[in-house]
Amino acid sequence: MVRSLAFLIILVGSQPLFAQPYPWHGLRFSAFATSWDEGIPLGNGLVGALLWQKGNSLRLSLDRADLWDMRPIPELERPELKYSWIIEQVRRGDIKPVQQLTDLPYGRDAAPTKIPAAALEFPLELLGPVRSVRLSLDSATCFVEWANGARCMMFIHATSPEGWFRFDNLPVPLLPDLVPPPYAAPAGSPDTDNPTVDGQDLRRLNYPPPQITRGANSILYRQTGFGNFRYEVALRWISSPGGLLGVWSVSADPSYAQPARHASDEVAAALGRGFSTEYSSHLRWWKTFWERSTIAIPDSLLERQWYLDTYKFGAASRRGSPPITLQAIWTADNGKLPPWRGDFHHDLNTQLSYWPCYSGNRLDDGLAFLDWLWQTRPAARTYTQRVFGTSGLNFPGVSTLAGEQMGGWMQYSFSPTVSAWLAHHFYLHWRYSMDRDFLKTRAYPWIQETATHLEQLSVRDANGKRKLPLSSSPEINDNRITAWFEQTTNYDLALVRWAFSAAAELAEELGFLAEASHWRVVLSEWPDFALSAGEKKLLVAPGTSLKESHRHFSHLMAIHPLGLLDRANGERDREIIGASLADLKRLGTNWWVGYSFAWAGSMYARARYGDEAAEALRTFARCFVLPNSFHANGDQSRSGKSKFTYRPVTLEGNFAFAQGIQEMLLQSQNGRVAVFPAIPSGWRDAHFSTLRAEGAFLVSASLQNGAVRRVRIRAEQGGTLRLADPFGAAPWRPIGIARDRIGRRNELLEIVCTEGEEFDLVRSE
Repeated sequence: MVRSLAFLIILVGSQPLFAQPYPWHGLRFSAFATSWDEGIPLGNGLVGALLWQKGNSLRLSLDRADLWDMRPIPELERPELKYSWIIEQVRRGDIKPVQQLTDLPYGRDAAPTKIPAAALEFPLELLGPVRSVRLSLDSATCFVEWANGARCMMFIHATSPEGWFRFDNLPVPLLPDLVPPPYAAPAGSPDTDNPTVDGQDLRRLNYPPPQITRGANSILYRQTGFGNFRYEVALRWISSPGGLLGVWSVSADPSYAQPARHASDEVAAALGRGFSTEYSSHLRWWKTFWERSTIAIPDSLLERQWYLDTYKFGAASRRGSPPITLQAIWTADNGKLPPWRGDFHHDLNTQLSYWPCYSGNRLDDGLAFLDWLWQTRPAARTYTQRVFGTSGLNFPGVSTLAGEQMGGWMQYSFSPTVSAWLAHHFYLHWRYSMDRDFLKTRAYPWIQETATHLEQLSVRDANGKRKLPLSSSPEINDNRITAWFEQTTNYDLALVRWAFSAAAELAEELGFLAEASHWRVVLSEWPDFALSAGEKKLLVAPGTSLKESHRHFSHLMAIHPLGLLDRANGERDREIIGASLADLKRLGTNWWVGYSFAWAGSMYARARYGDEAAEALRTFARCFVLPNSFHANGDQSRSGKSKFTYRPVTLEGNFAFAQGIQEMLLQSQNGRVAVFPAIPSGWRDAHFSTLRAEGAFLVSASLQNGAVRRVRIRAEQGGTLRLADPFGAAPWRPIGIARDRIGRRNELLEIVCTEGEEFDLVRSE
């Protein structure tokens, strides 16, 4: 549905009259979901919950991000498992021995894996028909109303590992129960979700029975996992006439989050502080979260999905907690292992999950990812030395919470360029924050070590150019031997060229001029991208084009997200981008999944194809998400958008969608900032507030009647802003800055800003 925004973009100064999501942005149902993956999601980065109905019970599926079974995989420690051996086997034409050590255990073993915590259940037969179930995004609270007047509210505190529930107007007393995962369910269990011990059954983990202690108003559940790992779920409640108030928590031992406290202590402390105090501080955090950025666009489907996905990002990523895995803090609650073990996939999934934190002005939440990568760097260094024989840094393509390799398809699980894509996030944090301490102590060291690894791994071809000894392009040709290329693919080449370019840029920024010169020399020794002869489109590898629709746009990395090919660079780049995207469209979407549409939205937006960007994102929102907004990979509409119609939940598509919207509204790359760069032809009115641009500029802007009316800039760190003139030939005036401080170079306005300076540019017609 398209609606007018005229009433939404009236500004006070340059601030919108709204700073929170509206009720219609949230979720509202007339019945409970009846499967875990459609439940109402709550979370704070460390603990999470899904509210749904199982049988005759209202079920709250509990999770915690650091609940992991990290038993080792013996095959991955075998001495022959080295990149040189993989190369040898590929050249022999026999990759079966490698597959038996890499991807066979991944499919065979139950672990390593993310594991669920437990569930709370409340008997629904005592409450009768439900009237409404809704998730309020501004308060991150679920509200339930029954036809008999009973009410319930549930939330997970924004910053403490505690979940609350409160029932009012209960017609009869209500008691909660705590249900452990079926790690030790007896054979022949009547549970239809878990009828047999098959390959995905939780019972394959072979845990001992839990210890459950029940008191008059409390339940304490302790579960022993693999090795020395244990976790605890604590529940306490207070009953009153017509009411029930309760708190739960989950703790892990050992714990990723610090300080580590037992769940029972967390619950006692929360009850001591009281419901009103805790809810007030919870609301304050979410109010601040939503004030960081807002949007208003004339497509309600896209606007609502952006708010839902931004909410999920706030619920799933928090500094001090583990980063977002495939399902984050919403592990499957169906008696089975989560899809793909709920692990960290670094050939796309983790990277897409953190795309929106930069322009979305949520850098601190995005540091959950970078802190974890830094923390697990020692394990990655050991892996790099053992597998690749280089002294630099690479990262396993599929990893556990500890950063240890998990195997899987060898082309991406042992890819030599994983750290380069991860390095891009270190670079983005520096460019969007301009935090020089981060540049010196995190961004450059990571990129420097990545470049060292790539330099040492590379070999020379017959023409003296550098190349990787073996290359691939994630998921192209699946797990067949044809997935390997003797010549460097455009995927690997884009990451390699970007890594050396970034290393040179950052070294120069820090004054390491000899290092910068070295990285530029190495960069010059790599070839240019492989292009088709006539159309000038990007190929998968020299002489190899994409023959059919494919879900992973690995061959287009140079366009997006890396921006090595940029329409601002001139006609040649524009031709390559245009031909490559035309070929993507020609091949069709038969074998795309949901994240493909979200990524395509960002890529089309980057190329300034606003109509195509909006259509790709609409398809994602209409066809590839479940009713609770979770990305389900396959086409849930069965409308022919894709031949994939399955529904494993992974969240990277949701977060890539959010970035796609932001990319339409604000772009900043290669030293240029542009507002509304990819607006569809039918959009006349739009607004955004405090999106973040590279250079640490916070930007707000309004579009009315198809024309930019106002742009507000806050220069967080100072520096030179190069802004594409948003007014064209129309007259405009500055407010808060002298006109003679605004220079012009071609179509760019150039403004040297001081730290903390804030000003407006206003259309004066």
